Amino acid sequence: MTDPIRWGILGAANFALKHMAPAIHTAKGAKLAALATSSAEKADPFREFCPDLKVYESYDQLLADPDIDAVYIPLPNSLHVEWAKKVLNAGKHVLCEKPIAMKADEINELIALRDATGLLAAEAYMIVHHPQWQRVKELVAEGGIGELRHVNGLFTYDNSADPGNIRNKPGTGGGGIPDIGVYTFGSTRFVTGQEPQSVSAHVTWENGVDVKAEVNAQFNGFSFFSVLSMRMQPWQEMVFHGTKGVIRLSAPFNPLVFGEARIEHRRNDGSTVVETFPSANHYVLQVEAFCNSVRTGAPYAWTLENARGTQKMIDQVFAAAN
Repeated sequence: MTDPIRWGILGAANFALKHMAPAIHTAKGAKLAALATSSAEKADPFREFCPDLKVYESYDQLLADPDIDAVYIPLPNSLHVEWAKKVLNAGKHVLCEKPIAMKADEINELIALRDATGLLAAEAYMIVHHPQWQRVKELVAEGGIGELRHVNGLFTYDNSADPGNIRNKPGTGGGGIPDIGVYTFGSTRFVTGQEPQSVSAHVTWENGVDVKAEVNAQFNGFSFFSVLSMRMQPWQEMVFHGTKGVIRLSAPFNPLVFGEARIEHRRNDGSTVVETFPSANHYVLQVEAFCNSVRTGAPYAWTLENARGTQKMIDQVFAAAN
């Protein structure tokens, strides 16, 4: 039997506790082995489902553990590049939360280090591992909606009542565009394989972070429009509109939380085909894909080059808004 990939986590982030730690613990071929946190109390909830979890008081102590194969980073955005480089230099594979960098050029350093070490380094862009997105990519590629002419994306939530949230702090790389722009921008790029030719944007700022953005972009043959906000009623939706059909995803980014993963495919004859994916957990699928790539060398669905493309679009949005 092949030994599982042994994972460590840097920091007891709430997102790690709710989603990624359970996913690593559940995923086939993976074992949640260690957590680094200076707070013993923060480690307790992790130990409730992983009793044999090894807990380190510092990140460096975890990186020095020779039994750890891969490290997941859920730290604030501004720390991602620094610690991803440290993980790779420690000889371990790294899966880092999105956005993996604050500027596209920073990802070049990670690509060079990935290539020099031969280790797997990736952004935790989980949606590409979900079957609903793989199916949408397939449908568009095979002409299921004819020629794609427009993509519309919405992703909003309201954290105005939580001023201490890292997304509301400029010093930690906060803001709505880095947090959720990766989804509407990246999913469009994933499905079409294209990069924007031009970008324009209107951004609303509050206390040094973007809280609402309206983004227009022109790709080869189709237009793109997205609304992103941290100050609106929670909503998410993606629509791919072609010459012979329309595809709509009603829970594109947080299925099992916002709603059921569901593809509505309205065809040229007026009929609508609905496909649902009620049990797929993209966090678990992401970990399993990562472990498989580490073990077998199989291509990973979201490379650092993919992440750099989305970050470049984010950079373009900020440049256009300014």
